[in-house]
Amino acid sequence: MKKILVIQNKRIGDVLLASLIAANMKQVYPDSEIDYMVYDFTTGVIENNPNIQNIIAINEKELKKIPNLIRLILKIRKDRYDIIFDPYAKLQSRLICLFSNAKIRVGFKKREKDPILNFYTHPVGFLKEKSKPCGKAIEDRVHLATSVFDIKNPVYEPKIYLTESEKNYGKLAAYNKPVIMFGVLGSTPQKSMPYNYIVQLVDFITSTFDAYVLFNYAPHQKEDAQKIYAQCSNQSSIIMDIYEDSIRGFVQLMNQCTLLVGNEGGIVHISKALDKPTFTIFSPYVMKESWASFEDGVKHTSIHLLDEHPNLFSEDRDVRRKIEEDPSFLYNQLTPETIVPKLLPFLEHHLKGYRK
Repeated sequence: MKKILVIQNKRIGDVLLASLIAANMKQVYPDSEIDYMVYDFTTGVIENNPNIQNIIAINEKELKKIPNLIRLILKIRKDRYDIIFDPYAKLQSRLICLFSNAKIRVGFKKREKDPILNFYTHPVGFLKEKSKPCGKAIEDRVHLATSVFDIKNPVYEPKIYLTESEKNYGKLAAYNKPVIMFGVLGSTPQKSMPYNYIVQLVDFITSTFDAYVLFNYAPHQKEDAQKIYAQCSNQSSIIMDIYEDSIRGFVQLMNQCTLLVGNEGGIVHISKALDKPTFTIFSPYVMKESWASFEDGVKHTSIHLLDEHPNLFSEDRDVRRKIEEDPSFLYNQLTPETIVPKLLPFLEHHLKGYRK
């Protein structure tokens, strides 16, 4: 039996996508024990996953303390992993790999540079471009496994596994019309549309379709969500009294919704893993090629400012970094009038019979 560790100390979407490493390695070593080291607030997307045996939940702030990092390194070394995957590929995880004594250590090589220390036995470069509908971010993570191990039929679709009781989540049972989960705020201010644009989109949906809109936002964003709600015209069609403040709770809630509309982020990946239709609004600085997964223009579709105005700015890495610092000017160019022509056919397809 092989002991395998995957280190993905990052955000919710990254952890969900990295779960594909376990799904693929189980094809190579069916009896392996696969552990995942992730931040404690992300565990909800990999709980109950049959490919993952143990979750090592890490507190992000605590791990930044050197004594805690040293203790963790010693623990991982003591646990004697045979194989370690490091899709996180930051200094913390690289040091864990280096001192782990694992015979096989696989991680991303950054920008084709060779590090001073041999953190990995198998440094893997990022793919130059995507070749599959799953998007480049997923391809890169699966490539970590397929570049080292012979995997005949790689798995590219992340899944979230619900228990029977979780499938019977009942907080939306009283609502007899479609419920649209609307990610009104992104995971960061840089991933959030201007609030007046969000209001216009919510008003458009509630005026056009006989459906409910359920606001999603992070717990610390409640005040901002309330400000958006206060400006909306059709408040009786907006659900504000149902909210889940944990990722696993959101997973159960999203599983009962009809579809998702929202800013790009972890909730989009969760919705896709639950097989729910998604309409994604990308921040100008986010690379659509990497994060737009399984888009077919019907079940999953999106809009990016570069789709509509390809000459407005470039995808150069340095340009995107400057945009990320303050994307507000470019976000203002992605108006509701630009979004609605793409959003309307998506909603009409998935909400047949509910057009007002």
